[in-house]
Amino acid sequence: MTGIHPDIYLFNPTCEYAIANDSDNWQPNRLLTKMESDLSALQLFLAHEKDYVLAEKIPSFQFISKLKQFDIEIPNFILKKEAVKNRYFIDIQKNKLLPWGWSPSAHKFLTPFKESCSDEFKCSPVFNWNPKHREITSRKFAAGVLKQILATAKVDYLLPGKLLPQICTTREELEKLISKWGKLMLKAPWSSSGRGLQPITKVPVHQKVWEKITGVINEQGYVIAEPLLNKVLDLAFQFELKKTRVKFLGISNFYTNNKGQYEGNRLNGLPGTIEKQVSDFAGKVNREIPELLVDTIESGEMAMFYEGFFGVDTLIYSDEKNNLKINPCLEINVRQTMGLLSLQLEKIIGKNKHGIFSIYYRPAISFNEFCKEMEVKYPLKIQHDKIWSGFFPLTDATENTLFGAYLLV
Repeated sequence: MTGIHPDIYLFNPTCEYAIANDSDNWQPNRLLTKMESDLSALQLFLAHEKDYVLAEKIPSFQFISKLKQFDIEIPNFILKKEAVKNRYFIDIQKNKLLPWGWSPSAHKFLTPFKESCSDEFKCSPVFNWNPKHREITSRKFAAGVLKQILATAKVDYLLPGKLLPQICTTREELEKLISKWGKLMLKAPWSSSGRGLQPITKVPVHQKVWEKITGVINEQGYVIAEPLLNKVLDLAFQFELKKTRVKFLGISNFYTNNKGQYEGNRLNGLPGTIEKQVSDFAGKVNREIPELLVDTIESGEMAMFYEGFFGVDTLIYSDEKNNLKINPCLEINVRQTMGLLSLQLEKIIGKNKHGIFSIYYRPAISFNEFCKEMEVKYPLKIQHDKIWSGFFPLTDATENTLFGAYLLV
C-alpha cells in the first residue's frame, strides 16, 4: 500500500478495442457493455480498504458479507454515473487512477478526477494519452520484444528465429507464409482474451475467411501471422513497471479453448495430471524467462512510455522433433490482467489446494442460476479463513446478471 490517499479503479476490459478505434468517444457494443457492467466490481480483489472501485452497480450487502469470511480488504464502491457528478468525490485527494487498461476513452472518462491526483501520478507517463501508448499495446510491439530476446538470449529452448511472427498487409504475403509454414495463426494488432484470432488450417482458404482477414487489415492496418504451433501449455508472467524499472510479481497458469480464447486461470500451480517432462520444463523456464523479459523491457520504449501492471503470455510447445520449446513473448498485455487477479485470489484458498478462477457467460442461463446449481454441486468448505474446497462467486449474482466470475477449489 502506498500513500494515504485512495487509488481509483475502473474495470474496462475492452480497452484494446478502444485503442484500435483510437477515438475518445468509442463505446463497446451492447454485449461487451453488459460484460463490463456485470463484472465492474471485480477489481475489489486488487484494491485496498481506502480505495474506490467505480462500479455500474454497488455490490449487495449479502455479497460483501460473504467476502468478509476471508482476509480481504473491502474497498469503497461508488457508481460510475454518480462519481463524475459528485463534487466531493471529484475533489477529494487521490493517489492514482487505475483503470484495467488505458485508452483514449478511458482517459476521457477519468479526466474529471485527474486534478485531485498525487503529483507523482501527474508526472507518470500514463497521466495523459500519448500516441506511443497505442504502439506499445499492439501485437507488433510484442513481436519486436520477442525478436530482441531471441537475438540476445543464450538458451537453446526458445522459439527459433525462422518462426518469428510476420506483419502482413496483403493476401499474397499470407499465401507465401502458408506455403512456408503450412498452418498459421493470424492475429489482429489489437484485441484481448484470445479474441481477434484466425487459425488457418486448410487450403485453399475459404473466401469468407479471406473476407474476415481483409476486414481486419482494412480496420487496423495489418495482421500478425505466426506458425500454428503444437501447444503443450500456456503460462503468463505478471509484472509491474514503475519509473522505468520492472518488478516481477509472479506466474499465472491460464488455459484457453480450442480457438485460443481465454477461459480461466489455474490457481496454486499446475494440476498433478501434467506430465513430469512438461512440469520440469515449465519449472526451468519459470526461473529463467522472467529475467530475460525484465532486461528487454527495461531497455526499450515501454519503460519510457508506460507505468503500471502488465502480463506477458508465453507458449510452451512441442517442435517437429518432439522437443519442448517456448515462445517467451507471445503477447504483452499492457494493462491489468486476469493473471494478476489470480495471484491475489490464491491468497484466499488453502495453501496446498488447487483450483480454477474463471469468467462465466452462457446466453441462455444467468450467472445467478449457474451459482445456485454450483453451490449445490460443490458446497463451500472454509478452514482457517481460507477456501478449502467448493464453489465461490467472485461477483454479485442477480436475476439479470449474464456475466460473472467464480472460484472452484
